[in-house]
Amino acid sequence: MKVVISLEQRFDRTPDGKVWTQTTCAYPFWTRYLEVFDLVSVFARVKDVPSVPADWKQADGEGVSFAPVPYYIGPWQYLLKVAQIERSAKNAVQKEDAVILRVFSPIALFIKPILQRTGHPYAVEVVADPYDVFAPGSIKTLLRPFLRHWFFWVLKRLCANAIAAAYVTNKALQQRYPCPNLAVGISDVELPDEAIVASARPQQDRLQTPTLIYVGTLQQLYKAPNILIDAVAACVSEGLDLKLIVVGSGQYQPQLEAQSARLNIASKVQFLGQLGSSEVREWIDRSDLFVLPSYQEGLPRAMVEAMARGLPCIGSAVGGVPELIPPEDLVPPGDVAALASKIREIVMDPERLARMSQQNLEKSKDYRDRLLNGQRIDFYRSVRNSTEAWLKRPNLDRSIEVL
Repeated sequence: MKVVISLEQRFDRTPDGKVWTQTTCAYPFWTRYLEVFDLVSVFARVKDVPSVPADWKQADGEGVSFAPVPYYIGPWQYLLKVAQIERSAKNAVQKEDAVILRVFSPIALFIKPILQRTGHPYAVEVVADPYDVFAPGSIKTLLRPFLRHWFFWVLKRLCANAIAAAYVTNKALQQRYPCPNLAVGISDVELPDEAIVASARPQQDRLQTPTLIYVGTLQQLYKAPNILIDAVAACVSEGLDLKLIVVGSGQYQPQLEAQSARLNIASKVQFLGQLGSSEVREWIDRSDLFVLPSYQEGLPRAMVEAMARGLPCIGSAVGGVPELIPPEDLVPPGDVAALASKIREIVMDPERLARMSQQNLEKSKDYRDRLLNGQRIDFYRSVRNSTEAWLKRPNLDRSIEVL
C-alpha cells in the first residue's frame, strides 16, 4: 500500500529529477513510513532549480517519490495559485492509498474535500498550531487575524474527522485540537544515540562573555528572532557582555541584520545562515545558552537537540515547550523585558546553568529514536489497517480510479 503524505515543507528539484531539502525531511525521514507502507508519495511544494548547494540532502529515493505542488511563498502567492494547487490535489490520491496530512497545512485543505466525496479515511500528524502561528507579531500580513481564526477552526474539524491523530506534544495540541479516535503523542524529532552527550556540563566560574544561540527559520518571525535581538540589546545596554549566534536563513535576515546595526550590537550578533546538522551540533557545543522565544511551537526539535547536548535552554510558554523545560526557564512570548531579565538571571548563575544542563540532558533521553520508533510504527500500522478495512467495504465503488 502507498501512503500519500501532505506537508508544508518546501523542496527543490534539479534537472535530473532528484528532489532536495536544505534542512529537515530528507530521505531518512521518509523511510520510517516504509517500515509499514510499501511506497511513500509526498504532496508538497517543489521548485525546479538548475542546481543545489553541495551540503543539501536528497529527499526522494527508493520507495519515496514526490507529487509536486505548484511552488508559492506566503498567503498572496497561495491565493494566486489556488486553481493550480487544486488540479494537483485531484491527481495526488488514488482510492487504494492511505493518507496522512501533516498539519497545520493549507495544502492539506485541497486533499480533504476530495477524500470527503467517497468517505476515504485519513489520519493527521499535528506538528503546528495555526492559532499561535498567526498570533499578533508573528507574521506580517493584513490577512493575519482572519487566517488565525479560520485555520484554527479548520484544524479542529480536520482532527475531529480523522481516523487517527499523532501529535508532536504530549498534551498541548491534543487539548486544543482533539481527535475522538486514536490519538497519540509522538514527537517527530530525530535523535539518534550519537546525538546525545555522555554527561552534563560541569559547573564553571561566572562566564565572561556568554554565548547565546538561536536555531530556527528566518523566513517568518513566528520564532521571534527579532524579540531575541531586542533582548540582547537590552542586556548589553545594562552592561552585560553577550554574543548571539543565529543559525537559519530566510527573507527576514537582512531586516534582522539591520535591526542589530540599529541597536549598535552588530558586532555581537553573528548570522551563520543554514547549516547541516553536524555543524549545528558543533555550534551548540560552543554555546552557553539556547534561546527560542517563539510565538508558536509544536514541540521544537532544535530545542530537544540542544538539550541532548546538555545545553541550558530558555523558551516561551507556548505549544509543547512547557513539556520540555520547567516553568522557571519559560518567558511570555513577545515580552522583550521578560526575556532580557531571564537571560541575565541565568547566565550570571553558574550553579543554575549546571543544574539546567543536567535536567535538559535527562529530559532529552525521552525523545531518543529507539524509544519513539515503536510508537510511530504502531500509529502507521493503525492507519494502514483502517484504510484496508475501508477498502474491503462491500458498498465501496471500485469503479472510481481517482478520487
